[in-house]
Parts: sequence; structure tokens; C-alpha cells
Amino acid sequence: MSARALAVFFGALIFIRIAGRRSFGQRSPFDYVVAILLGATLSRVIVGASPAIPTVCASLAIVLIHRVLAWACVRSPKLERFLVGAEREVFKNGKFNDSEMSAALITKTDVFETARQELHTAGLEDVEAAILERNGQVSLLRKSKNPSGA
Repeated sequence: MSARALAVFFGALIFIRIAGRRSFGQRSPFDYVVAILLGATLSRVIVGASPAIPTVCASLAIVLIHRVLAWACVRSPKLERFLVGAEREVFKNGKFNDSEMSAALITKTDVFETARQELHTAGLEDVEAAILERNGQVSLLRKSKNPSGA
């Protein structure tokens, strides 16, 4: 089992290189699918639950499908929006956008939590906009400071 684990470890590294940095860098649902499937499939080789060659081939197929779809997303914004999603502006100019929040299944509490964690403030007075990114994180854009100090 140790020898299989060692072989799968280096095989997985090769697969991750084939998949590209995107697979583990952007952390979108599209990328998580590959990571979960790859881990689940390759784990079967380690424990000997499935024949090694067909299972490794299946893992390679998953990685190649991901690579092709990522390539297609670069060329097709519609496909990218479908597979990876789009960012949503959930707060702007002091007002929450209830329809965007409902579509994204995010609450005002989630936005306030991000303000506490990132800006170390309980309110949104200094926030121009809050955007739910494609990876599920909330980004806060601060209001512009007036250069004259007024």
C-alpha cells in the first residue's frame, strides 16, 4: 500500500500539472469538482479497491476534461459564466441589492462578517460596494478618500 501511495502521489502531481494552476488556484466550484473527483478516484488505487491502470486512466480523463473546459471558457464568456459563475454586486452606495443576494444565497450578516474580518469594523460606512466573487468570497471596495480632506 505504501508503494501504491508513493506512485499515486507522484502521479497526482503530474495530473495537477496537466490540469494547470487554475485547478487549485481559483477555488471555483468548477475547480473543486476536479479536485474532489481526482482525490476520490486516485484513493481507490492506493487502497487497492480498483485496478490501477483503468483508475489512473479515468483520473487522466477527468483532468483532460477539466483542461479542455477551462480552455473553452477562455474563448467563450457564456460557457465561463455557466461553468464558473459570475460575480454579484450585493451592496452598493449604502444599499443592499436584495435580488442579487437572494440569487446568490448570501445574507447581510455575511457581508457584515466580511467587514469585521477584513476592515475591522462593524459597519459598512466606508464601503462603496460589496461583491460576491465567483469563488464565494465577498470582496469589499472602500469608498474613495477625498484628496482635499474635506
